[in-house]
Amino acid sequence: MQKIRPDLDLGNAIQKLRRKNKMTQDAVLTKLQLMNIPISKSTYAKIETNRMNIKVSELIALKIIFNASFDDFFNDLIKDCEALGEV
Repeated sequence: MQKIRPDLDLGNAIQKLRRKNKMTQDAVLTKLQLMNIPISKSTYAKIETNRMNIKVSELIALKIIFNASFDDFFNDLIKDCEALGEV
């Protein structure tokens, strides 16, 4: 029996971008709060571990914080889906 996997591993992509930018979760949270994005540390941790969905406004803010493109968030996910023949 095949295991059900998360639809998109967006949390892992967010974590990779945070680490690439040499930032801690606390540093990201501080920047989010300065952008008027109210998010708790536990909520952010759940987003990075795919236990909670991210809001579009939060994703846009992270794009700005990480100086990233939306492709940076989704490239690995697209490659994974292509490898599994899901695209």
